[in-house]
Amino acid sequence: MVLFLTRTYFPEGTNGKLECEGRFICYTIELPWKQNQATVSCIPEGEYFISKRYSNKFHWHLEVLVVNHRSLILFHPANNALLELKGCIAPVTKLSGPGLGLLSRKAFSQLKALVYSSLDSKESVTLIVQSDFLIVEG
Repeated sequence: MVLFLTRTYFPEGTNGKLECEGRFICYTIELPWKQNQATVSCIPEGEYFISKRYSNKFHWHLEVLVVNHRSLILFHPANNALLELKGCIAPVTKLSGPGLGLLSRKAFSQLKALVYSSLDSKESVTLIVQSDFLIVEG
């Protein structure tokens, strides 16, 4: 399975659209791009593998593997990137502003079911992160 995350960058946060085989899955929110700095930036564009992960805080969720100079990059529910994320990706049902979204738990449940189904079938899951366009304040 290949997931495509197409991003739009804003100074206040990063918004994305997640698709699989041309089918829309959900929107995403992330921190703004700040040169891949830990805890304050979204991750670089590129190709990554996704695996299952469990923690007491998020229970069963998804981890983005082998991100340069970063660790514990997760997919987990959040509706405000600046307040709730430290480099992770939050699926959301609707976008409500740069780095802001609504109904994240619902979107996360749908994404998790889709990805876990593939992983349970021993299929690898790849995430390709790419940009739509860059908005720069001048």
